[in-house]
Amino acid sequence: MTSINIGIQKQDRIEIAEGLKRLLADSYTLYLQTHNFHWNVTGKQFRELHLLFEEHYNALALAVDEIAERIRTLGVAAPGTYKAFAELSAIEEVEGVPSADEMVDILTKGHEQVVRTARSVLKVAQDADDESSASLVSDRMREHEKTAWMLRAMRENG
Repeated sequence: MTSINIGIQKQDRIEIAEGLKRLLADSYTLYLQTHNFHWNVTGKQFRELHLLFEEHYNALALAVDEIAERIRTLGVAAPGTYKAFAELSAIEEVEGVPSADEMVDILTKGHEQVVRTARSVLKVAQDADDESSASLVSDRMREHEKTAWMLRAMRENG
């Protein structure tokens, strides 16, 4: 590949890409959990949750592509295996099929974890004056914060 000259130092590009790899891994793991729950949800809220989870995993599928492409834009290879994602992700795998309420709780925690990962990457991108990565990460944070809020609201009594 030819040299990259986009106004961001090589070491900064690498550091940002490393953070984006963690964001990609968290997002992909959350995508898989959400898709799994879409397939396996049962109970009184089946239709609502089945459709909601489908909406969420479709949005995550687009997000992981955008994150991976940003990593490539920075000149770094994007991870793309289950093994790599498992090593990079802060989101834990789920065994078995949880109840619908547990699914909502697990996904809420997953979205909150993505926000925390994004927040750590955002600081690195801002410090390197990488507005493109900062914008991408900021947009992801906003989406995951909103999704976590909506999922939490589903579990409130009242």
